[in-house]
Amino acid sequence: MSNQNPERRRALQLAFSAAILAAVAGLTCHPLPAQAKADRLKTVLSQMDAASLKFKSAEADIKKEHFEKIVSDTSGESGTIYFLRAGNSIQVGAKFKNGQTLEYKNGTVRLYSEGTNHLDQASATGSNQARFETFLTLGFGGSGADLAKAWTITDQGTEQLADSGKQVQVEKLDLVSKDASVRNTFSHITIWVDPARGVSLKQEYFAPSGNTDTATYSNIRLNQTINVKAYAIKCKGTCS
Repeated sequence: MSNQNPERRRALQLAFSAAILAAVAGLTCHPLPAQAKADRLKTVLSQMDAASLKFKSAEADIKKEHFEKIVSDTSGESGTIYFLRAGNSIQVGAKFKNGQTLEYKNGTVRLYSEGTNHLDQASATGSNQARFETFLTLGFGGSGADLAKAWTITDQGTEQLADSGKQVQVEKLDLVSKDASVRNTFSHITIWVDPARGVSLKQEYFAPSGNTDTATYSNIRLNQTINVKAYAIKCKGTCS
């Protein structure tokens, strides 16, 4: 991404930050023997297509972790997040206990830090906006067709995730972007997706440096009314 202009690079970084939020918290993974068959991926993508047509919104508790390889250190944060289908686009908002609020709406990503009263903002149009939303819908509401269009997919088999005492069957998919600039940021991404509902139960992002970002969520509320105002960015006077 070193050949990109600073504004576009910053926009992509914010979009990737938003995308990382689209994953799942408090779930314990219990691998089973690989069950992928030659036509299993096709079935999973078809299920995601069907789920995407029914998707209107989702809200969940979220937990994210960042691993910094060079210092072998892990940091994390938790909060809540929502996804809202808005016509052919997606709207996302998240609030974290560290005072950060993130919003993606109408092609604009905004990240507010309450402690410093600072607001980062970047806009995207055309293909850039499509790229943003490709990341965002890795978690919620994305179709199988869109996933296959943007990523080279390897089906790594069926697993079980425990959520609130229930076992959920998920498909473990490893994704390599077909966009070289994205591969410079993330060499690959692994998602654990429930194709019947069209939601990821876990996502792990792998950087070429060896750093990783993992997001998990719990207590999903699918297609229920969302109080969007609770996620509004509120600067103290004028944001810096």
